[in-house]
Amino acid sequence: RTLFFQPFWIPSGSMKDTLLIGDFLFVNKMAYGYSQYSCPFAMCPFSGRIMGEEPELGDVVVFRHPTTGSDFIKRVIGLPGDKVQVQDGVLSINGEVVPQTDDGVFVETFEPQGPAGNLPQCANPSPGLGADCIKEKFIETLPNGVEHSVLNITNTRLDNTPVFTVPEGQFFFMGDNRDNSTDSRVAQGAGGVGFVPFENLIGRADRIMFSSAGRSMLFFWTWRGDRFFKAIE
Repeated sequence: RTLFFQPFWIPSGSMKDTLLIGDFLFVNKMAYGYSQYSCPFAMCPFSGRIMGEEPELGDVVVFRHPTTGSDFIKRVIGLPGDKVQVQDGVLSINGEVVPQTDDGVFVETFEPQGPAGNLPQCANPSPGLGADCIKEKFIETLPNGVEHSVLNITNTRLDNTPVFTVPEGQFFFMGDNRDNSTDSRVAQGAGGVGFVPFENLIGRADRIMFSSAGRSMLFFWTWRGDRFFKAIE
């Protein structure tokens, strides 16, 4: 962990297909300046944030969970003052529907993934081990023109939310794998992320440096060569 970049390994599928379990990336701490959480080992002797610019809609950000202290990685969906809502699985920001266009399906193998060996969630029911696990895929275009993919597995209670008004100095985050993401749609006291203070942001994820589909990075036969040095969109 350095003052400028911090390594981060993707342990879960909440950001598929933008980020896969086993992606290894460096987080750019200079993007948003410095707070106690972005300093090495959270040891900076000050509160608040210095030398920083706010993130933009669509940025993929690593942040410190406000209550658990765990590091999360999600996409910025709401800026201070924005009103965010999800209706029938479609995002709205400030009363305007965020357009989604069909982009086919995301297909992965139904098998244990990463060191934890968790099985992926699938839209197709009960695939056998080794079979295709399928999710619907869409391209979402945020109000500032940023395009990124989102996945849909099934209808869940988080496909319909109240309107969230993002407080000043805080941000609203969601995972791209919308039905398999613990994010700002659920309050911190209810097991979610809730609104995240600017101070808790560690840095922006810009590029995947390395990726391994296996239980260990040492298993070279599981390396994903097509993801080395891949830009994060």
